Amino acid sequence: MRDGPRTSLDLTHVLYDDSSYFSLALALVTLSPILLMASYAALAVQTREFIIIVMWAGQFAGELLNWIIKRIIKQERPIESIGNGYGFPSSHSQYMAYFASFLIAHLYSRHRFSSTGSKIVDFIWRMVVYAALLGWAGLVAYSRYYLGYHSAHQIIWGLAIGFVLGSTVYILSEAIPTRYPNSWLGRLKASILDNPIVVWLQIRDGWAIWADGGREGEWVRWRREWEAQKKTSKPKSR
Repeated sequence: MRDGPRTSLDLTHVLYDDSSYFSLALALVTLSPILLMASYAALAVQTREFIIIVMWAGQFAGELLNWIIKRIIKQERPIESIGNGYGFPSSHSQYMAYFASFLIAHLYSRHRFSSTGSKIVDFIWRMVVYAALLGWAGLVAYSRYYLGYHSAHQIIWGLAIGFVLGSTVYILSEAIPTRYPNSWLGRLKASILDNPIVVWLQIRDGWAIWADGGREGEWVRWRREWEAQKKTSKPKSR
C-alpha cells in the first residue's frame, strides 16, 4: 500500500460502553441493517420479483441521497470523535425508515397473508408484523442516539426522509401502476416487464397475478410433488 493518510471503513466499527450489556445489545442492533443488503441480493436472485429489485434500487438511491445531503449541510456529529463523516441526517435512521415504510405499504396494499381461519388472529398477526418492522427501525434509530453517533435532531430528520422516500418510491413504482395501469407509470412498468432482457432474466411481478405473490401456489405444487415422491419411494410389501 502507498504511504499516506488512512481512514477506516465504518460499516462494522461501532464504539460502545464495554461495561454495559445494554450498550452491547444496541451496538449489535445498530449493525443489523447490514443484513438487509445481503437479504435483498439473495431475494432478488432467488425470486426474480420486480418489487424486490425496485425496493433494493430505492435503498441504494436513498444512500446516495443521504451522501449528497450530508455534504450540502455539513453538520457535525454530536461527538466529533465518534463516527466518520457528517451527521445530518442519520443514514441508519433513513435507511431503516425507508425499508419499513416501503415494506409496510406493500404488505398493507397488495400482500395477502395466509389465513389462520380467524379474522381476529389474522388481524393481530398483521399488526404484529407491522409493529416488528416499526420497532426494528425505531430501535436502530435509538441505538444511534444512545451510542452518541447522532443527535435527536439528526435522527428525526433521517427517519422523516426515509419515510418520505420509501412511500414515494412505493407509490410511483407500485401503487399508481397497479391502480392506474393505463397511466404513463403503468405503461412504463409494463414495458419494463416486457423488455427482452427482463424476460430473459425471468423477472416477474408475482403480486400482479397472485394476492400472495405466488407463494401458496408454489408450496401447493411442491407438496403435491413431495407426496408423489414419497409414494414412489416406499418399499413394496412382500
